[in-house]
Amino acid sequence: MELTTEQRDRACGVLLATAAGDALGAGYEFGPPLPDDAPVTMRGGGGCNWAPGEWTDDTAMAIAIAEVAATGADLRSVDAQDQIVARWVGWSRTAPDVGIQTSQVLGVVLEGGVSGAAAAAMAASADLHERTGQTAGNGSLMRTAPVALAYLDDPAGLAETAMAISALTHFDRSAGEACVLWSLAIRHAVLTGELDARAGLGYLPARTVDVWAARLVEAENSRPSDFSSNGWVVEALQAAWCAIAAADSSISGNGSQDGASRSDHLKLSLEKAVRGGRDADTVAAIAGGLLGAAYGASAVPEDWRSAIHGWPGYKAPDLVRLATGILACD
Repeated sequence: MELTTEQRDRACGVLLATAAGDALGAGYEFGPPLPDDAPVTMRGGGGCNWAPGEWTDDTAMAIAIAEVAATGADLRSVDAQDQIVARWVGWSRTAPDVGIQTSQVLGVVLEGGVSGAAAAAMAASADLHERTGQTAGNGSLMRTAPVALAYLDDPAGLAETAMAISALTHFDRSAGEACVLWSLAIRHAVLTGELDARAGLGYLPARTVDVWAARLVEAENSRPSDFSSNGWVVEALQAAWCAIAAADSSISGNGSQDGASRSDHLKLSLEKAVRGGRDADTVAAIAGGLLGAAYGASAVPEDWRSAIHGWPGYKAPDLVRLATGILACD
């Protein structure tokens, strides 16, 4: 797929702004909502004593997907999913923080090799869902952004893949549907420069389209702090979209804004996402993926770009390299 210079910049912004939002929120994770005028900085700290600018599991798990996508593999294939799960398992052995649900699933495949890793994870994910009925955490939505880059020319394939990659650890269909909706919004933003969370509604099951449409309306008429259960995938998505909408009441056609306006909106939106509190880094990472897709790598503040870093020893240029590698395979 031939992309314009602007589209390529927006594609490179996806991982970059995901990481920026994640690192911005890391020091505030699980804290209370903050006042509207409270400063938000990449201060680090938090429960895992993150270094300033260090991203968390949100970006780390997305990087594992991006690395496999950059090889040109079809992420729907068994081999690609084996590689992704094996990469997650390797990361989880030394990660300072792994989500509870993700940890439960990856723990089952911890001692296995690459072959069969995805099947083992899927079986564990399904078993956890059957036993508890509670597999709709936000852990698959937080990592879904790079899936969009691998299927810019294939929205139906993107929807299928987003659902499948989500189910590897989060078997609940609402988690998969959230990933479909957000991934297709990211695709739309890369191609058009527009922020439109409704772009993927047509790829959801007919029975849930109105449900998700109502959830988006609710988000647009709320504050990020209203979504106090943002560890749940639905409220995480709503909080992210709410932060974007709250920072700019006009949430369509933003690609026409000048560079300063785009950068300002990205920054203000991510700060609002963090001020929402609780799972602040994840909400900001989710919002960042879509904002980066609409505004591009060039809209990410330079001081943030200079600061962000994390597993597996990457910095901002490495994230751009990964995105570029995925585009080269499309």
